[in-house]
Amino acid sequence: MGGRSASLQLEDRPADVDILAELIALQDDGPKDIGFFGTRNMGLLHQNLIEVLSYAMVLTDNHLFTSGATGTNAAVIRGALRAEKPHLLTVVLPQSLGCQPPESQELLTKVRNVIEMPQNDKLQLFEASRICNRDIVQRVRQILCFAFHDSRLLLQTCEEAQAARKMVTLFYLD
Repeated sequence: MGGRSASLQLEDRPADVDILAELIALQDDGPKDIGFFGTRNMGLLHQNLIEVLSYAMVLTDNHLFTSGATGTNAAVIRGALRAEKPHLLTVVLPQSLGCQPPESQELLTKVRNVIEMPQNDKLQLFEASRICNRDIVQRVRQILCFAFHDSRLLLQTCEEAQAARKMVTLFYLD
């Protein structure tokens, strides 16, 4: 019985370490690299909230990373641009700029730091987005995600980020 108890304590220890790491991260009020993820299909109210949030994050010198330029991503881009600190916004596209919808291309002309992934042009958008999301997760310390309960790719991205010991905040839109 004693060996079993010791084994349980060892298994519980990483969770304690994770909780401490999260508490330390919450207390660290310095600038962070933050990845924003979210669905393309969201209402105007949610987009406005995300735009205000990204605006505030950039004003406090956080560097935002997002993907594409529709829905959540467009809101992040608009908010960050409004803060007039273009060096604190990086957009990582899942494919080349030419694969983006025209309205996205127009918004992206205002972004200084755009990273394209033309090697993914022949992939379906779902798979290209998975690769892009992983790239963003590697670049950041914290994740903010806006998803529905059935947003498979976004939920998988959050799980992968947690496994990589990133601080993840997931907002459900439904």
